[in-house]
Amino acid sequence: MYYVYVLKCANSDLYVGYSDNLKKRFIAHTSEKVRSTKGKRPVELIYYEAYKTKHDATMREYNLKTGQQRELLKNRLKYSV
Repeated sequence: MYYVYVLKCANSDLYVGYSDNLKKRFIAHTSEKVRSTKGKRPVELIYYEAYKTKHDATMREYNLKTGQQRELLKNRLKYSV
């Protein structure tokens, strides 16, 4: 399985990523091994989706990082964050 996930950073930014091992990737984020979130700790996993193929996961990640889909995600999570 491949996972698209959303982290809430300490500065309230949302970080969107994908991984084939969500638990391992989250540990990497919390232990400052990921450059994108290194200075934004602590991070909190607030959302994820599972996909069977890497292609589907990367396409969803791309969609969530750009334009209208990002706004829809923010609206979906507004009471969670």
